[in-house]
Amino acid sequence: MIAVLLAGALQALCFAPGPLPAWSLPFVQIASLSVLAAHTFKARNARQAAGRGWLFGLAQFTVGVYWLTISMHQYGGLPLALAIGALLLFAAAMALYAAAACALCAWLCAGCAQPEQRAGRQILNALAWAGAWTLFEWLRGTLWTGFPWLNAGYAHAEGMFAAWAPLIGVYGVAWLSAFAAGSIALMIRAKDTAYDRSAASTIALTLATGLIGIAMAHIEWSRPQGDPLLVRLVQPATPQDSKFDPAALAATQRHLLQLAGLAAKSPANPPALIVLPETVMPAMQDRLPPEIWQPWLDLARQTQAGILLGLPLHTRRDGRDRYTNSATLILPGDQQPPLAPGRWHYDKHHLVPFGEFIPPGFRWFVQAMRIPLGDFDAGGLGQAPFRLGGQRFAINICYEDAFGEEIATAVARPEDSAGILVNLSNLAWFGDTWALRQHLWISRLRALETARPIIRATNTGMTAAIDPHGEIRGMLDPGRPGVLDVEIQGTTGLTPYVRWGNGPVLLWLALGLLLAFRSRKRCSKAA
Repeated sequence: MIAVLLAGALQALCFAPGPLPAWSLPFVQIASLSVLAAHTFKARNARQAAGRGWLFGLAQFTVGVYWLTISMHQYGGLPLALAIGALLLFAAAMALYAAAACALCAWLCAGCAQPEQRAGRQILNALAWAGAWTLFEWLRGTLWTGFPWLNAGYAHAEGMFAAWAPLIGVYGVAWLSAFAAGSIALMIRAKDTAYDRSAASTIALTLATGLIGIAMAHIEWSRPQGDPLLVRLVQPATPQDSKFDPAALAATQRHLLQLAGLAAKSPANPPALIVLPETVMPAMQDRLPPEIWQPWLDLARQTQAGILLGLPLHTRRDGRDRYTNSATLILPGDQQPPLAPGRWHYDKHHLVPFGEFIPPGFRWFVQAMRIPLGDFDAGGLGQAPFRLGGQRFAINICYEDAFGEEIATAVARPEDSAGILVNLSNLAWFGDTWALRQHLWISRLRALETARPIIRATNTGMTAAIDPHGEIRGMLDPGRPGVLDVEIQGTTGLTPYVRWGNGPVLLWLALGLLLAFRSRKRCSKAA
């Protein structure tokens, strides 16, 4: 149906500003999802509802992650027709979750969705819709390594539901938005009937949660810890087609060193930490000439700053070779490259399918492209942060930022809880597209969930500093080389979400689904 396809495409615009202004994203997201909810409630059966959900999801993911074709075609060498075909297949697979959510909701509401048969039961219909939608959002972010991108909650990095994130996380915010969408759909269906007051009660609950969210925006879930540090974030804007070219290595390194070593705004207050993006060292450390490290050791000594940078790492552990997408730290006193056994480094835990590991049965697809760095080992979950200047920094690399329950483990460590989160990314694979701003909005939710500041150093954008309230405090223009010097204050204290994770939300939506199921049984008996 055209309306459902258009609603899905509109939903895809809600995860970062661009076509739509930032203030409108929460409202447009709820409005577009309410279109799907309305079509689900009036579906003749679960099969028809599933078809409508699938069309919505197909449009959402085709539009929302169109940028995948750039990595496959422009940088992977896949013919454009095949890249578009791969995008459509991926979108079709992701749309199955929306189809399943709509089918489950339609089944739970069967015989109870019509206003004349639903006196006093509209809230249960809204619970069925919100529970089904959130359940399959969670499954999409969990099964087969998960793909939580375009989760409905990310449209609410600001707005009346944003302050709920420290309590219930992005899936809880997704539930609130789905409940709001279901309430609107039910109210429209019950308009001018004898049961519009029953439907209006769901709208009242939505408004109540929004007002509570506005009030909770003033709650401080963390407190300052230690002294603030000046941090330099480097955005080199290295072209992706030359980043992994051995012939361009020397020129690229000179450019990076020049940016990282720029004079501080105040010579009396130089940066304590210089952060560079993912894979600024574009090859395994044992394949780089030894002399490549000396300028970085010299820079750390001259600036008296720690230097954090991303690189692919080759190590030996338990008698086997390990290849990881990693980050390493150079300190001012270092005399040797910071890769000796026992030295701190971070190994990426949550790898990207096809980019960093090859799912079984898909090696032929990866071999059809010319993208390097194809198969890595995963690091452990909850790796120790590094300490510098009295602060603890926890690293995550690129796509890991999309998994809030995993980021929370670095904050929840009992003895060395991280006070500052650091994301190293390289989204140059996707050009200057929505992917950059979508990832920034994801980081804003992580800051809200954990009540921790987040600093992001990226190759082409979005390099930014985000405070514990999810507000952007500084940002570089995408696609341009530059540095961002920002003062960062670490925090301590655990939010309810960090303490309990997704468990409370999953229990709540399960309870809502159970109540809707019991209501369905009563409606069936009464029919």
